[in-house]
Amino acid sequence: MHEMSLCEGILQVIEAESARQGFNKVKTVWLEIGDLSGVEIESMRFCYDAVTRNSLAQGSSLNIINLPGQAWCMQCSKAVNVKQRFDECPDCGSYQLQVTSGDEMRIKELEVE
Repeated sequence: MHEMSLCEGILQVIEAESARQGFNKVKTVWLEIGDLSGVEIESMRFCYDAVTRNSLAQGSSLNIINLPGQAWCMQCSKAVNVKQRFDECPDCGSYQLQVTSGDEMRIKELEVE
């Protein structure tokens, strides 16, 4: 379950920002997670609650912003939406797609005290 290590990394970033900015409680965390990132959202929520216990983020809300997958079709020379890697182009049926977005995960915003 790589979501556990992802949540541990998120907590490390939060703790580093707390030391840098001087806050001592996190109320809300907004994450952007792409459709093509391979992250299971429900596992992420479960792991987040477990990892943040007894930390400055304990009890904080986790809001997830879903980012759609996009790719560049080399056959029809345009950007298309894709649901998963190795999908065909919805317009021309080609499999010559290069993913351009939707495989990322990042902390977008923190609400702190």
